[in-house]
Amino acid sequence: MLNFFRKRPANLKDDVLSGLTVALALVPEAIAFAFVAGVSPIIGLYSAFFLGLLTAVFGGRPGMISGATGAMAVVVVALVATYGVEYLFPTIILCGCFQLLAGFAQLGKFIRMVPHPVMLGFVNGLAIVIFIAQFGSFNTVSDAGKLIPMDGPALWLMLALVALTMGIIWLLPKLTRAIPASLAAILSVTLISVAINANAPEDWKAENQSHALLTVGDMLKTNTMAKAVTELQKENQDVELSQVEITATMQAAAAEETGIQAGLPTPYFFDDQYELLPPMNWATLWIILPFALTLAAVGLIESLMTLSLIDEITETRGQGNRECVGQGIANVVCGFFGGMGGCAMIGQSLINVNSGGRGRLSGITAAVCLLLFVLVLAPWIEMIPMAALVGVMFMVVIGTFEWACLRTIRKVPPSDILIMVVVAGYTVLMHDLATAVIIGVIMSALKFAWQHATHLFADVKLNDEGSKVYQLHGPLFFASVASFKELFDPRNDPDDVIIDFYFTRVYDQSGLEAINTLAEKYRQFNKRLHLTHLSPECRKLLDKAGDMVEVNLSEDPQYHVATDRLG
Repeated sequence: MLNFFRKRPANLKDDVLSGLTVALALVPEAIAFAFVAGVSPIIGLYSAFFLGLLTAVFGGRPGMISGATGAMAVVVVALVATYGVEYLFPTIILCGCFQLLAGFAQLGKFIRMVPHPVMLGFVNGLAIVIFIAQFGSFNTVSDAGKLIPMDGPALWLMLALVALTMGIIWLLPKLTRAIPASLAAILSVTLISVAINANAPEDWKAENQSHALLTVGDMLKTNTMAKAVTELQKENQDVELSQVEITATMQAAAAEETGIQAGLPTPYFFDDQYELLPPMNWATLWIILPFALTLAAVGLIESLMTLSLIDEITETRGQGNRECVGQGIANVVCGFFGGMGGCAMIGQSLINVNSGGRGRLSGITAAVCLLLFVLVLAPWIEMIPMAALVGVMFMVVIGTFEWACLRTIRKVPPSDILIMVVVAGYTVLMHDLATAVIIGVIMSALKFAWQHATHLFADVKLNDEGSKVYQLHGPLFFASVASFKELFDPRNDPDDVIIDFYFTRVYDQSGLEAINTLAEKYRQFNKRLHLTHLSPECRKLLDKAGDMVEVNLSEDPQYHVATDRLG
């Protein structure tokens, strides 16, 4: 990874300025993900506020930013499309409750078990997803009401400002760190964009899709018009719409779109626009339960993976269990106030870290500034060109991608490369980070089992008393049980046999059952079997071995396993 994220201590100025930078970047992301979920942009913005504020206060990773995310939006869209937006809010509350249970059950520590190849695949796949997602900012709406790529001078001008934004972010830290480079780039390019839009000839504007440069406000209107035409076409599938009808629909949608403005958030059941709230009964619970479980799992996996990544970048350590609790609190409150839910945002978290944000104040500042933007400064936010935000995200992509893995690809085992490619590919193709990580962990577990299945062997010798001693080496678990059974010859062994587990660890029930089965065979031949140096938990579980287990506490090793302190 490029060294954009140097280790530095948290301080008040960096936290406040980086929080302001993140707030600017949160606005278009929250709006875009709200459109993906099929809900109002205001819902996405409220979600970003509540999640950003509460996870910054209660979460386990200072400096990490949470908000409305694409991973959660993909799950939400099916619920909203099928049952309506009114079912969304109790689902988010239930999702938060599941996340709270995960935190109280100390499940956050298990994220430490994610193998490094899975982490690399996750990071690289996510970088590619972020990169591809930026191309949506180059779209404009056609006369037919469809989103089409920009072309002509407007496209070249936007590309030039994207390059300028990236250049400022790359060069400014070499000159001064008094102001975050991302914030300076956004402000500078916004001023240039305002000047261009104000002085461009009217005929040139008309020729280039109404604006010389696409702004946040333009994106909001563009998506609203395209969505209105799409809904009209769905309602009239058997009828070909005329250009007059399409134009009228687009004009009506543009007129109704008032931009980013709203009052303070209120509990959803007090909001007049939600007249038909779902009944709180078992039928509603069975509808929202699978969605809530999926959202809770997706949110926690993505948040904990982001936590691990920020840990690595900042060379500090977050608290996984506390982050689960923080995410749960945030989603419960978010659903209560009519939000769409969310989780940690790796792109905005990296912007925050890159801008110097290390403490909780950076996340609190980002959330408070976002709310102020919605309440007070919405017209100014709508003037920010998409080129500036795209440039910031492109630099995030460069800093996120693990370039070192390309240099060491010939030194890495092929199985690890396969895991990285599968995780990254699934992330890119399905946009499902949680499932990609689960697939990667399963592949890594199978690889481990395959590699260690044949690593079990025994040194065999006779001791001074004439007993045959099997000194085992290697792990005993489900994959090595067959090798374990082949090591012994109960029929031809002497009457007294010792199996020494000093260099062996019994990992699962399959290993325990193999020992029990072997003890029974020796018993059938009326032979004495001694099992030494077993761990205490193994001795308790060997019910069939009974009195054949010879215990020597002074010599038995003590095995240490992962504890809740890792969380």
